[in-house]
Amino acid sequence: MADAVEYPDLVLASASPRRLDLLRQIGILPGTVDPADLDESPLRAELPEPHAARLAEAKARAIAARHPGRFVLAADTVVACGRRILPKALDERSARHCLALLSGRKHRVHGGVALLTPDGKLRTRLVTCLLYTKRLDRQEEEAYLASGQYLWNAGIFLF
Repeated sequence: MADAVEYPDLVLASASPRRLDLLRQIGILPGTVDPADLDESPLRAELPEPHAARLAEAKARAIAARHPGRFVLAADTVVACGRRILPKALDERSARHCLALLSGRKHRVHGGVALLTPDGKLRTRLVTCLLYTKRLDRQEEEAYLASGQYLWNAGIFLF
């Protein structure tokens, strides 16, 4: 990994330390990190892919208003089982619920990315990965929950 170069005109619209780490891994350090504080609830009948794209764009636009003349990069990750959008695991109870939904099943992870340029042009991308979580036994579930790795993740990520 090369040393990251700071880009003073780039604002990362995220509270996620993982997003900042990903940028650092490719040698980019935003001049400012300014998380968007938005309601991330899905709209009525909103599907997972459009939900991820909408939130990434909404975060970029919300932060751009506070940083005129700068590039604003925002993203959102949505984990879905079928059409069901899994919540961020904020506590052990919600993590346990997500594990029950994912264990032994295929699911999709949708990543929406939005870049708003200083002149207001919007560039977006959506990436979807199909994943399979093996059927977890009780001991594996408990070990994962005890690790706390689930906190604030979209759905559950088992690494």
